[in-house]
Amino acid sequence: MNSRNVVHLFMTTLLVGGVTGALAGFIVRWNEFQSYFTSFQIVSIFSTFIWLFGVGLIFSVISQAGFFAYLTIHRFGLGIFKSVSLWNAVQILLLLFVLGDFIYLRYTNFESGEGLAPYILLALFLLGAGLIVAYFKMKQTNKQTFIPALFFMVVATIIEWTPVLKGNDEAWLYFMLFPLLFCNAYQLLILNKLINRSQQELASKRNVVKVDGKMKNVVKGQS
Repeated sequence: MNSRNVVHLFMTTLLVGGVTGALAGFIVRWNEFQSYFTSFQIVSIFSTFIWLFGVGLIFSVISQAGFFAYLTIHRFGLGIFKSVSLWNAVQILLLLFVLGDFIYLRYTNFESGEGLAPYILLALFLLGAGLIVAYFKMKQTNKQTFIPALFFMVVATIIEWTPVLKGNDEAWLYFMLFPLLFCNAYQLLILNKLINRSQQELASKRNVVKVDGKMKNVVKGQS
């Protein structure tokens, strides 16, 4: 992917994070901000939106760091295991392990009489979101991308989510979760389009010409 499309990915993912962060913030913390709307406090609404948008940008940066870290790990995994199917099997095992720990550790640390159900439901929600995004990624590319996409959507999101998981504040949990999910899904689904665009742009800069009976690649604009 060329530098222009890398910048495009960075900026658009920032926008996704900012917008979803602002929307999620208003929704999950509605009790705090409801009075601004009922009394038409435009300045308060705008300043709150800017703050939530800014926090969403931070969540987006965390998501992008996790995405590029996973791309690196994915290449290492393919190199170590020498087989896509074997590497996918390893990712499935790691995914199950992380989900199990996600449920068990949160339950043992924060259990407050509600039982195990809320912790299982949150994990199932995350898994369901990952399955949906992985399905669309598979339809977009091929079957081999389903497991990596699912692994990234679940495992990477949990790792990126760690700062607020430690506090177990419900408002912050969902405030951070939705920007992470949307940013992670956006990056997964837009990546191939940007790679293809980069290849097309590179091809358009090259012109095959015949010199002394041989075909040579000449870059447009250069002699």
